[in-house]
Amino acid sequence: MSAPPSLTLDGHARIGAVPVFGPLRLTLSAGRITCLLGPSGVGKTTVLRLIAGVDEVTEFTGTITASDGGPLSGRMALMAQGDMLMPWLDVLGNVTLGARLRGMSRDVARAREMLARVGLADHADKRPHALSGGQKQRVALARTLMEDRPIVLLDEPFSALDARTRAQMQDLSATHLAGRTVLMVTHDPAEAARMGHAIHILTETGLEDVTPPAAPVPRAVDDPETLAAQGRLLARLRAPA
Repeated sequence: MSAPPSLTLDGHARIGAVPVFGPLRLTLSAGRITCLLGPSGVGKTTVLRLIAGVDEVTEFTGTITASDGGPLSGRMALMAQGDMLMPWLDVLGNVTLGARLRGMSRDVARAREMLARVGLADHADKRPHALSGGQKQRVALARTLMEDRPIVLLDEPFSALDARTRAQMQDLSATHLAGRTVLMVTHDPAEAARMGHAIHILTETGLEDVTPPAAPVPRAVDDPETLAAQGRLLARLRAPA
């Protein structure tokens, strides 16, 4: 993996005549996890999709740049909401899907290594229907790691999981995505308090910075400072706009 750059989105967006966000300036620090929260409809996922280059509906006026001046294309991996696994492929096939779509040969040995890293070495030949929700998310994480990109975009990837499995996936993600420039869009204050090196709340009026807890990521679920940060985030999200 090449050294991760910082990333800056600076501009405003609209769909037709309807403003989505902006003016907005969001910087993702190099090698760190940035968590973006906010109420529904303020443009969090739009921000992520614009950075990913997969938004074909929104008109964006501004710039999205990397600190090293290089192009973003080919340097990003996207882990979307839900596992997005192909039901007709086994676990190994899903993990190596990116190479298949690009017409490249699969690195099966490396894929098995990734599955071992997420605790699924014995499940390579199973189809998604035979996996639990947490196991499917681990496959999605392994597939993201297979792409070996310095920039990783996470769009509420664990929102459908139960609390225990979500915490386990947060721990795995923080460990295996360490050193990459990560944007995590989430609705969950607890997730942001555990995972964010930087935490921002996007509102109808702009971006608010929130001081994260001092403990290293991933923070313990029962850490007093983390729980206090979770409470402050929840109170801010519930406050009137």
